[in-house]
Amino acid sequence: MTTAKTNGQTEEKITALYCRLSVDDDNKDMESNSILNQRQILSDFARKEGYTNTMFFVDDGVSGTTFQRPSFQRMEKMAENGEIGTIIVKDLSRFGREQVEMGRLTQVVYPSLGIRFIAIQERVDTLTGDGVEMMPFHNIFNEWYAAQTSKKIRAVWQSKAEHGERVSSTVPYGYRKSEENPKQWVIDEPAAEVVRKIYALCLAGRGPSQIARQLEEEQVLVPSAYYESIGRKHAQKAPANPYAWDQKTVVGILENRQYTGCAVNFKTTTVSYKVHKTIYKPKEEYQIIPDMQEAIISEEQWLRVQELREHRRRPTKTGRTSLFSGLVYCPDCGAKLHFSAAKSMTWNQEHFRCANYKSGRGNCTIHYIRDVVLERIVLEAVSDLADFVRCYEPVFLYMLAKKNSAMRQKEYRRLQQAMENGTRRIAEIDRLIERVFEQNAAGILSDERFALMLKKYEQEQKELTAEVAESRKTLQSAEQQAVDLRLILRTLREMTDIKELTPTLVNSLIERIEVHNNDKYDGHCHVKVDVYFTAVGMIDIPTEKEIRAMMEEIRNNPQDFKFVA
Repeated sequence: MTTAKTNGQTEEKITALYCRLSVDDDNKDMESNSILNQRQILSDFARKEGYTNTMFFVDDGVSGTTFQRPSFQRMEKMAENGEIGTIIVKDLSRFGREQVEMGRLTQVVYPSLGIRFIAIQERVDTLTGDGVEMMPFHNIFNEWYAAQTSKKIRAVWQSKAEHGERVSSTVPYGYRKSEENPKQWVIDEPAAEVVRKIYALCLAGRGPSQIARQLEEEQVLVPSAYYESIGRKHAQKAPANPYAWDQKTVVGILENRQYTGCAVNFKTTTVSYKVHKTIYKPKEEYQIIPDMQEAIISEEQWLRVQELREHRRRPTKTGRTSLFSGLVYCPDCGAKLHFSAAKSMTWNQEHFRCANYKSGRGNCTIHYIRDVVLERIVLEAVSDLADFVRCYEPVFLYMLAKKNSAMRQKEYRRLQQAMENGTRRIAEIDRLIERVFEQNAAGILSDERFALMLKKYEQEQKELTAEVAESRKTLQSAEQQAVDLRLILRTLREMTDIKELTPTLVNSLIERIEVHNNDKYDGHCHVKVDVYFTAVGMIDIPTEKEIRAMMEEIRNNPQDFKFVA
């Protein structure tokens, strides 16, 4: 029994009874190692051995490969303060599954602190020396078990993904698990309405922090507070202010592709089974499984929001912005046109000018245009295009096909096949390289031949990797264009008599605006403005005669004007 003297009196130190259970333990282990079972075994042992001043420390659902566990850390702090005299565990694996730290604690730290360590199952007792010589071997085996368990779990994830199943069990805000089938997500309508509102505000030109402030002003419950209000379990901490939206939460919602109805697997990984630091994988390595649940946001809307967020717009010092901020460019130097709005200016004096003009000291000319003038020009361009599409949609699609703005179906299939073949060959080369290494190590393949083959394989793999990456980029561009085309067509079809432009309309339809430098003639200053529409580019509305000619060609050769979309 370990005691300590305090003020001339003997005080018995605490006997720490430590329990741990990991979610990674298999079903059989979970039954034998349940917290309840460990508590019972430790209580019986302590009573039998005469330990009375006992205290339980429990970590439930924490891996043994890390020692950053809440109760374990609390126990360690008390041990360092001299409050603990003995630590008892059911078995060494419950204490931990990392051999280096296990050895340091049980063979260096605890003896230095005068702490007795007991593992009941392995009959380890550092005071008597029983089982101490075998402890390193037990620790090695326990760590090996953790490594194998990690491999099994990863294999299960991979298998699920290969069979078109969702890997992550985390249900995003806006969805909930179906009562009939927990693997299926269904729309949680009150939360989904907030998600739709967030996307609509983004399309209207609002940034994440602005959206967060508006939601707070409108007293919309944050996700964790909403879950609390409906009695739904969650892992998030509810804030003191249930309406205090954080811009990071808004960004997470805006970037979550699962709102389009798909599943996104393998977004993150960890360094290893020992190091649990989250590593975010590149988007190219995500696995996207479409049509896994009902969509809250359309694919077109989600992609357009991602484009807008890549070109973030910042307000001026006055807080005023233009509908076209971030969309206006100089065709000569390629820079964006700077929006000027001073307190001394009236609304019809606000203007754009080239960012490289710098009051005549820069390397470009002014490229000046007033915001109200630009709005009239863009409104006219949008109205003309909407009227044209509503009346002559086949001709519109014909013109796009003539411009090669969408990839032809045959070329699309060719690139897709080339990418699949290249990916398979890259994996095959990995296996071939592994085989020649084995043959060289076994003496079957000479060093010279091995070096020659390895160089050949690595060169082929390098070239294939570059080709696959280029094909994937081209395909993604074509798919993005097809999605953008569907979005712009749907928007234009729904438009009737446009009286004014809105941020949502501009962000949905306009990709880029180029303002040329002014040209003076006829006693007037003329400014040429090029409006580039999303997925369409710059388009000139044809005359009636040109429309009739194009419609005749469409009737004669309909197969030539099909889109991937």
